[in-house]
Amino acid sequence: MSVRWGVLGAGWIVQQATAQAIHDAPRARLAAVASRDLERARRVNPERAYDQYQHVLDDDSVDAVYIALANDQHTPWIHRAIAAGKHVLCEKPLTLTLEDTQAAFQAADAAGVLLVEAAWSMWHPRMQRIAQLARTGALGPIQHFLGTFTFEGVPDGNYRLDPALGGGALLDIGVYPLHALVACLSDITQVRPEIERVTGGLGVDMTTKARLDLGADRHASIVASFAMPESQRLMVRGSSGQVRVPDDQAFTTWREATSLEVGETVETFAPTDAYRDMFEAVSGRILGRDDWLLAPERSLQVAQLVDALR
Repeated sequence: MSVRWGVLGAGWIVQQATAQAIHDAPRARLAAVASRDLERARRVNPERAYDQYQHVLDDDSVDAVYIALANDQHTPWIHRAIAAGKHVLCEKPLTLTLEDTQAAFQAADAAGVLLVEAAWSMWHPRMQRIAQLARTGALGPIQHFLGTFTFEGVPDGNYRLDPALGGGALLDIGVYPLHALVACLSDITQVRPEIERVTGGLGVDMTTKARLDLGADRHASIVASFAMPESQRLMVRGSSGQVRVPDDQAFTTWREATSLEVGETVETFAPTDAYRDMFEAVSGRILGRDDWLLAPERSLQVAQLVDALR
């Protein structure tokens, strides 16, 4: 048995990664794709291609919808998909505010459908291991977290540079280290941020640097930038140990072997496609299996942090 997926949008991430991930996931089928450019929808080889997003929601053979639209389009299409009785996997950030995130999960609960944020890096085995070490006490009480995601060169006209479209470095890539943070620290009850922000584009944050006082002698440093050299760093330090990603692809490693420094030990992980793992897990849960999913509480915590940092 497999879950029949419909996809809203056929942009870069669908063309390069997620459509193939659905094809590759044993429990998933790429039933339908909608794009304003019909040829782009056909290019990823769905069973049916549409030129209007609503047609996917009206397709009775579609069980679940993956939303891969610009950030500002997530909230309205989440609600439309839920109203159509579809399970929903939506690209990060799930919505633009904590209030909208709360409303989305409430709507999904009321409709009896699944809603999951597609923060794909959280399905990677290395990230799962980092969270396990942090949460089980293997590192001792956590004292410091460092997460950076930076790169240069967002082209003019890209939605990432438009605040009306949910642009900005914090929303687009800052959510990656924030998801890792809440995966490692489940009991964040207070946040006192010190923030340095550089704006650009049409008024979005090109760079956001934040030092977070999390209480109980715990601190986190987060950097998200469209204007700094490419870097993806991740380190978690506790009173009795430290874990660190030694490469520069902490959040976007894809189909390649990876490693992790745990104290003086190096652990290795086989190549995997975390996008495929994500679709397989969500499909499995829809089919009644007990696959791991990113919990709503994690998405709500990240949305709360984003609101605090903005």
